[in-house]
Amino acid sequence: MPRIRVPISNFQFGEISPSLVSRTDTNVYMNSGSKVENFFLKNEGGLLKRFGIKKIYEFDTTPDLDNKVQQHRLVPFIFSDDERYVISLENQKIRCFQISPTDGSISLVATITQDADGNALPFTDSILHQLTYAQSGDTMFICHNTFAIRQLNRTSLTDFNVSLFAFETNTDGTRMFQPYHSFQGAGVTLDPSGTSGSVTLTTSASYWDIRGTAVGGNYPESLHIGTTIRYAKKEIVITSVQSETQATGTVLTGTTLSVDLDSDAFRSVDGTADLEVTHIFHGLKTNDSITISKAGGIAGITASNINGTRTVQEVIDENHYVITAGANANASVDGGGAPRITSHAPITNWDEQSYSSYRGYPAAVTFHENRLWFGGTIGQPDGIWASRSNEYFNFNTADGEDSDALNLTASIGEINSIRHIVSNRDLQIFTSTSEFYIPAFSSEPITPTNAQIKRQTPFGASYVRPQSYDGATVYIQKTGSVCREYLFSDAEAAYVSSSVSSLSPHLISDPIQMTVLNGALSRPESYLFVVNLDGSMALFTSNRAEKRAGWTKITTSGLFHSIITIDDRVFMTVVYNTGAGQKFILCEFSSTVNLDFSNTFSGTAGVFSVAGHFVNGAVVDVVSGTDYLGTFTVASNQVDVSAVDATLTSVEIGFKFTVTATTMPLDGAIQGGPLTGQPRSVSKVILDMRNTQSVSVNGTDLILRQVTDDLSLGRQSVTGKKEFRFLGYSKDPDITISQSSPLPLDINGLVAEVSF
Repeated sequence: MPRIRVPISNFQFGEISPSLVSRTDTNVYMNSGSKVENFFLKNEGGLLKRFGIKKIYEFDTTPDLDNKVQQHRLVPFIFSDDERYVISLENQKIRCFQISPTDGSISLVATITQDADGNALPFTDSILHQLTYAQSGDTMFICHNTFAIRQLNRTSLTDFNVSLFAFETNTDGTRMFQPYHSFQGAGVTLDPSGTSGSVTLTTSASYWDIRGTAVGGNYPESLHIGTTIRYAKKEIVITSVQSETQATGTVLTGTTLSVDLDSDAFRSVDGTADLEVTHIFHGLKTNDSITISKAGGIAGITASNINGTRTVQEVIDENHYVITAGANANASVDGGGAPRITSHAPITNWDEQSYSSYRGYPAAVTFHENRLWFGGTIGQPDGIWASRSNEYFNFNTADGEDSDALNLTASIGEINSIRHIVSNRDLQIFTSTSEFYIPAFSSEPITPTNAQIKRQTPFGASYVRPQSYDGATVYIQKTGSVCREYLFSDAEAAYVSSSVSSLSPHLISDPIQMTVLNGALSRPESYLFVVNLDGSMALFTSNRAEKRAGWTKITTSGLFHSIITIDDRVFMTVVYNTGAGQKFILCEFSSTVNLDFSNTFSGTAGVFSVAGHFVNGAVVDVVSGTDYLGTFTVASNQVDVSAVDATLTSVEIGFKFTVTATTMPLDGAIQGGPLTGQPRSVSKVILDMRNTQSVSVNGTDLILRQVTDDLSLGRQSVTGKKEFRFLGYSKDPDITISQSSPLPLDINGLVAEVSF
């Protein structure tokens, strides 16, 4: 009977799509598996069984498994090397867990259900997965376009509160340094009834929000109430709305509706008292009255003959008009200093605050080049704003100096709702339809004069927070079915968005959260964890320098719900059935445990109290050192393993999890063509292992202990090659590596002998 030896030296491509089962011609085929579950891909190409999951904290909220949304969202809060926290965002609640700087233990230090003003938190299950955040020092900014920016503030080592983001104001409180935008249509004017105090504001077209029912001639539910309008950059706070074209507002105390003109705004005419005024978009008409102040003399006309109340004698155009001074000029010159004009003419030069309950709030936030960046409101879905340099609460664009704030638009002729802003090699902008970036400069930072927004790729991003990984920014496409990497290509001189999940698309199913672990869990590899809406998890490993990348599937007896990394630790919220129903559990991947939902318990004579961890009737697994003791049922809040070993005083108790690595159907090329579809047999497998304590190949366990061994000693790990033999034929023979005991398993590779 002819035989061939088929080497599978590595699993570097991980678990690949079932659609590739016939691609025996590719390198991918022989370096991957049809199923790779609960393994880490190693840099060397082999497989390492994932570590267990340690229970930390049981939440008091009950999962609604019919509500297909993220109901708990973990985020990291890192203040310093030894002051780190796990933050749990929940429905109208935040819980703050401190990581002990001494022993690394986790403890709940704060639970917040309202902000500093006593208002309920605006976080709800329906939007938790859409929240964005950015942290600097003791403050984390949390954003969503349906609520005002919130700050999570650390006030001491174990105390936190939530407050509203507040923009800076000038010293006398007459200006708030927040973003503004002209939402009105072209040519729509705003006509105030006066220049100070309470004024009626009339627009030349429908503008004001009139939701609800009118009461006494006003609309008390209008979302414009409380917002700020700027008339020629002077602020008016709306106090009531009467119709779509009329509202009432209060000019801020200490200010009047005036405009400071540019220097030398007057032009004299020799021998006359006429002064031509340059006043951009003045909105005035002949015979209108204005008040001039701060003017200087010009061509022999003194300031006292200019300042005061004047009448518009002639309107030249929308930017120029003529007034009469109190004396004649002795020359035709430009001058008059920088006068201030007070009037309430209907003008088109007016705008409204960008962030409000009517216009929405930023959906995205980040820090980049010492500025705080916001992006994407409901009213300006493609708007991008950056604070003044090193002044995170000041968004005053002022005169466009290098340190001034920025107000940009990612406009390409279609609506691009901004979902994420990422600080990486450049400032990267991910929208619902495209990917953009604002280039960085080697010699200078981004400023109002050099900022350029460039569209790069046309895929669009989901709400999952992008992650920096292996030199790229990884994001989930808006369809929820593709994971892409956003990477600058020197060959293209542009960013490209290549799919990194094309070989394993079945593992990506509406992801809700991602996180990256760089060289931890006792391994040098970097991993990308992707939690799907259905509770499964996909694990991506990439090494760009060696052109290797692959996916594996991570499962547990529960449902993964949220995941973050802090330093070399991975924290998760998992839904487990504790025996008392489904519960949200804060957990951690730990190299010190073999089981899931696991902890170490102390006891006497083989009896261990598990009260508060497992309920009576729960069926659990028990491990002692390198020995798997078996399955036991909790009774009287205890686990009794004395029938197995009555000398034990410490054991690990939890749930074991499935470990499976199945090769693609073994094939080979012989004279006359491939063996595809022909009956053939896997007669022998040589498995190369390292530090392995339990393994099965096609259901055959490796026997590690012999009858002559001293059973009082722990079992010894196996390192090296072991042979397994089998019988039977199949048209699609494969090899499945698993284990019967939840103990360490590390596979380097294998060689199969195929008979045909």
